Amino acid sequence: MVSIGNFDGVHRGHQLMIQTLVQHARTHKVPAIVFTFDPHPIHLLRPEFAPPELMTIEQRAEVLQELGVDCVIAYPTDHALLNLTAEEFFQQVLCDQLQARGMVEGPNFYFGKDRAGDVALLGQLCERAGMFFEVVEPTICGSRMISSSEVRKSIQNGDITEATSMLGRLYQITGTVGHGAERGRLLGFPTANLTDIKTLIPAGGVYSGVGTIAGKQYPAAIHIGGNPTFQHDEAKVEVHLIGFSGDIYGQALQVQFLEQLRGTQTFTDADALKTQLLIDVESAKKLACQWIDLQ
Repeated sequence: MVSIGNFDGVHRGHQLMIQTLVQHARTHKVPAIVFTFDPHPIHLLRPEFAPPELMTIEQRAEVLQELGVDCVIAYPTDHALLNLTAEEFFQQVLCDQLQARGMVEGPNFYFGKDRAGDVALLGQLCERAGMFFEVVEPTICGSRMISSSEVRKSIQNGDITEATSMLGRLYQITGTVGHGAERGRLLGFPTANLTDIKTLIPAGGVYSGVGTIAGKQYPAAIHIGGNPTFQHDEAKVEVHLIGFSGDIYGQALQVQFLEQLRGTQTFTDADALKTQLLIDVESAKKLACQWIDLQ
């Protein structure tokens, strides 16, 4: 039983689709397989329009397997694959290579060269091949149909609460702790400066969140953006792990976002900034401790 798609973010719509896939796979006593693309076809066709990813391919595979998928195939995307017609893709990939017994897809699935194939054509091809086929209805959050694009918009707007509702879990990024200007330490709020972040970074501002280092969780106050108070425009991701002390340079730090506390502000001087940071850290600590206690 096969589902094909990008599955970026593995949001609630994806989760319903995977739940349906796994149920039918167990009924038919066959493996539940997710077929995805690495890289996404847009990186080859229109790289200038490629959106930042919500998850790495490794993170997607991990979450999909937690949902019960038996096998995740990250198919190496090339122009030969993208030039297959819808019918050729169905025959060569689904029938010949995967020997699929059935398919589960979402309503906005397209396949084949120029995205010429849709779920109506896929249904006809599955029927001719004697395959099971089901289209899973879209999942709605408020008035919006949940999609990776909608999740991305919310994160880019700093609306972490909406993104969490659509994802069904906290949005997270992972980076390597690097060296910064150490202004936070001088103000009494040492921060870990995240580098080498491979996924979408939320809008500028201050957030409450949870940082995980070496398997241990800490409440976190996260600042994203430049530092206009000190005339420093370079955007950074700075994480203050509340209650942590120690040297973590060069280590991987995972950050989960709970809520945006405020946008980027310019303060009159360092004292005014420090006063606001005290408020930010207290607010972040309260929200994060509540979340940690619920886990």
